[in-house]
Amino acid sequence: MATVTTTAFELSGADGRPLRGDVRTAETGRDRPAVIICHGFKGFKDWGFFPHVALRLARAGMTAVSFNFSGSGIGPDGQTFSEPDRFGHTTFSNDLHDIDTVMAQCRAGDLVDGLARPTRTGLLGHSRGGGTSTLYSAEHHEVSALVTWAAISTVHRWEEDVVERWRRDGKTDIVNSRTGEVLPMYLDMLHDMEQNAGRLDIEAAASTVRCPWLIVHGDADETVDVAEGRRLYAAADPNVSSIEIVEAGSHTFGAQHPWAGSTKELDRAMDVTVEWFVSQLL
Repeated sequence: MATVTTTAFELSGADGRPLRGDVRTAETGRDRPAVIICHGFKGFKDWGFFPHVALRLARAGMTAVSFNFSGSGIGPDGQTFSEPDRFGHTTFSNDLHDIDTVMAQCRAGDLVDGLARPTRTGLLGHSRGGGTSTLYSAEHHEVSALVTWAAISTVHRWEEDVVERWRRDGKTDIVNSRTGEVLPMYLDMLHDMEQNAGRLDIEAAASTVRCPWLIVHGDADETVDVAEGRRLYAAADPNVSSIEIVEAGSHTFGAQHPWAGSTKELDRAMDVTVEWFVSQLL
């Protein structure tokens, strides 16, 4: 089995905020495709299954690039929301900017020393990261393959009474159910959704994705209902899209953080994902 190396990088993300990530690859100097991995809301690059998915992709012959969105709020330790103000000002548009920054540096071969330019590039996004990966792929047809896990089909995740209080108070509180932390979210997100409604329409974007796209969703997803995955599939071009419904799969396919080992549902999601990228990129 090939030895995989992990190399850290840091870029300037949206509004100049730090964008920290890792490159996992078996051979930095050899031409190979790259897959950029996008975490979701309240997620981060080292949450639970992400390092293991990256390792699987690297062992399969690809360069795996994972990063924390500049608005994630995760600090330099990579594990804690020690920069809550950055979380408070996060937006979907900033996430798209961050993906573009990572993609451009990756394609130029400038993420880490000695890393060759990728032959092709793919995107893997979970939850909110799946929605933004869909939006990005619709805008950037140079993306060669897309896989979304438990992806949101709309940016509108809040009830109207919450939005009214949010607008009145200038912020809304987001509770991290794992740690109990309360994170602020200011009006940036709300304004972004209102001012860029057309650009951020995920279902509309789904119809213009041109690269091969695998939609993976658990039928027991407690956070993003499987109906959202089905809506994305219904909107997508049937000539390029496929859907995999994972039986008994939760939002994280049974995975936990800290990592407590894989599950049958996660193994299925990882297997079909690696097979998809191998078939489309290698």
